[in-house]
Amino acid sequence: MNSFMNQDFLLETETAKRLFHDYAKDMPIIDYHCHLSAKEIAENKRFFTITEVWLGDDHYKWRALRANGVSEEYVTGEKSVKDKFLKWAETVPNLIGNPLYHWTHLELQRCFGINEVLTPETAEFIWETCNKELQTGDLTAKEIINQFKVKALCTTDDPVDSLFYHKQLKEDPTFSVKVLPTFRPDGALNIEKNSFSDWVKELELVSNRNIATYQDFKKALEDRVNYFHDVGCRLSDHGLDSSFYRTSHESDIETIFNKALANEIINEEEVVQYKSALMVYLGQLYAKKGWAMQLHIGGLRNANTKMIKKVGPNTGFDSIADFTYAQDLANLLNELEINDCLPKTILYCLNPRDNYMVATLAGNFQSEVPGKIQFGTAWWFNDQRDGMEDQIKTLANVGVLSNFVGMLTDSRSLLSYTRHEYFRRILCNVIGKWVENGEYPADFEQLGKIVKDISYSNIENYLGFDQVEGKELGHVENDISVVWGRQ
Repeated sequence: MNSFMNQDFLLETETAKRLFHDYAKDMPIIDYHCHLSAKEIAENKRFFTITEVWLGDDHYKWRALRANGVSEEYVTGEKSVKDKFLKWAETVPNLIGNPLYHWTHLELQRCFGINEVLTPETAEFIWETCNKELQTGDLTAKEIINQFKVKALCTTDDPVDSLFYHKQLKEDPTFSVKVLPTFRPDGALNIEKNSFSDWVKELELVSNRNIATYQDFKKALEDRVNYFHDVGCRLSDHGLDSSFYRTSHESDIETIFNKALANEIINEEEVVQYKSALMVYLGQLYAKKGWAMQLHIGGLRNANTKMIKKVGPNTGFDSIADFTYAQDLANLLNELEINDCLPKTILYCLNPRDNYMVATLAGNFQSEVPGKIQFGTAWWFNDQRDGMEDQIKTLANVGVLSNFVGMLTDSRSLLSYTRHEYFRRILCNVIGKWVENGEYPADFEQLGKIVKDISYSNIENYLGFDQVEGKELGHVENDISVVWGRQ
């Protein structure tokens, strides 16, 4: 029997162990999709309790607490930070088979040097030890990022954002990590929402343009794409949760846009027509800039309306949708392709039934850029062992796994960088089994290159971060002396 989460955790073969320890473990990180706060990083925020840094915005943990019968006052309510932590300590022993169990203990081990298992009996010791380290040690926002050898990270940002803190970080000589924005134009696309006309007014202000027509609107968005690019943005991001492609005429979109500005009712078909046209236009802008376009497809949002009214959105009441979108996605990519305006694209599906559909559809639009259309890493409810293995094997079966751009955190927590280790262990274990089964030769020069590329190099090359002005990422081969956190 293996000891709990030892150095060979999740590594079931000798080949897997060699691949992880000799090749994957010490690679730096590019976290190309996250929800961290540039402000907190720029201000080098210090967290004063483990609850703040661990439970503050983590809807994964909030869902687990609720599923364990914990009342909302201990989740998002008014109970003290210590009481909330103690409820988490009560919940963790029940999470057998849940990735939160592993993530919790990876974070305790790597960030705080704590090898004890979190239980109600150890909770007081862990509470005191973590809080002391947070309050007096090196675990500020910047130092946590440095500890995990992050070379670059991409936040998620509204086009109307000033990017003040990104620019401040770019000029900070004491912090070598690239903190880059990602263009997330939900406000521009969500024409059906009451907030749309107000968002357009914000866009007018930041772009210094009068927006009276759809053409004005597109020019203002192009202004913001140019602005984001100058600050270092190389990615966009879109959440697509329902049908998203219809053909239409430009005059129809102008009419729909004008109705929205006048706060008139827009029907469902008009919403889809508008979003389709705008997505095509934005894709053209991204291609022009050499950006990658991320499409996150398949979320069912805000299902529990009672709780949404009580605690707000993005609090753990979303799940997996089951709408079909193969033709919509094919049409969107094809419309951009036939006009030679298809940008590099990363496709993420939330419903695992769609894995092979998305992976094979990506293969329809590949070109001279290796892995131009990516089947993205296991997303959200799927970023656990089974989900990651399924994504890796699906991509290997119908695509070129060696060109995969690898893992991201998709998290609001600075401690989530342990998820890169979790992913790398799973990747090495899958590949290790293939080798030991005689399905691939034990050529460690080639195997090591594949593992290193997926862990780091592929995403660096894919996004062209070496061409972003400012801080240099450095040479990976000479930067493997620091191990994962604390052992």
